[in-house]
Amino acid sequence: MALLDQWWVWMSASLLLATLEVLVPGYVFLGFALGALGVGLLMTVVSLGGIATMLLIFAALSLAAYLGLRRVFGLKTGSVKVWDRDINEN
Repeated sequence: MALLDQWWVWMSASLLLATLEVLVPGYVFLGFALGALGVGLLMTVVSLGGIATMLLIFAALSLAAYLGLRRVFGLKTGSVKVWDRDINEN
């Protein structure tokens, strides 16, 4: 039995990636953390098969989480500040 076949490894990876997201913000690691959490939760309910299947599910869930986070927390359109004058002018 490989180490990636254990549900707690995926949950631990999720916690580690979420902690890394706090140190390096940008919603990248949070997407991976949510993907690992999803695989860990799925493994507690059903058997996902081999490692290739788990990695495929992890990639799909991470991509979906990242795109969802970008949609919710991303840069709002039209939020660009237009400056009328230079701050160095008197």
